[in-house]
Amino acid sequence: MFAGTEGQLSPAQRAQVLHQFGLDRPLAIQYVLWLWNVLRGNFGWSFRSGQPVAGLLASRLPVTIELAVLSVGAAAAAGVPLGVLASTARSVRAKTLVQVVGLAGLSVPNFWIAVLLIIVASYAFHWLPALIFASPFAQPWVNLQQMLLPVLSLALGLAAVVVRMTRSAMLEALGQEYVRVARAKGLAARAVLLRHAMRNALIPVVTVLGLQMGYLLGGVVITEQIFGLPGLGWTLLNGVYQRDYPVVQGAVMLFAVMFVLTNLTVDLLYTSLDPRIRYQ
Repeated sequence: MFAGTEGQLSPAQRAQVLHQFGLDRPLAIQYVLWLWNVLRGNFGWSFRSGQPVAGLLASRLPVTIELAVLSVGAAAAAGVPLGVLASTARSVRAKTLVQVVGLAGLSVPNFWIAVLLIIVASYAFHWLPALIFASPFAQPWVNLQQMLLPVLSLALGLAAVVVRMTRSAMLEALGQEYVRVARAKGLAARAVLLRHAMRNALIPVVTVLGLQMGYLLGGVVITEQIFGLPGLGWTLLNGVYQRDYPVVQGAVMLFAVMFVLTNLTVDLLYTSLDPRIRYQ
């Protein structure tokens, strides 16, 4: 890549470049040195900009975290109540409507929803947020406008998963013996639903949210590119386009670490949801 298509580097310059990036060593040594540097937080330098990859990814990470957290929060806020409604409502129409909406959310890909939202917002409402990304701390209102469409595109599909999981978990919890005992003791229907059934039904829902949060980190690659958000996914995709391998390696490694940490956090949350679970 540095030599160019016409081989403009001399043999001495080529050897110097290979030595600079450690490419003149055996592959096993290259891998061990790369792994050792990664453990110390050193992902190398970008081929294109010459910046340290760790600093570049650290500057892009807050955008991706904000997008993922807002999407999961919006999906949980919409999916859990709809799932509870689908499991407790007596109206057949209400149950059918929730199930159809959930099935549609599972069937439609995120990138198609993103493009559709842009078309509807621009043509129907003549509205599009500012193109230059605004920090949530410096310009919170502008940032919220910029995050609205990306969050909706990611949250709709995730909310459908939450609805279906909440509904099945609630139906199972409502049929348990402790729920019948609580009703026999004369507890109010609201207390039985929230304190007994829903608390136990949230365990598989939290598990699904944690797993989907990890998969969501992969979905932000396309979403950030569509909406022009300078996040980790946008940086990864540009690194692929530009053949900037240190940036690609660092971004993929960071995605993997975030996925593992998310699942660890979910496991730790079990103890607060279910007192029967204890980690020794």
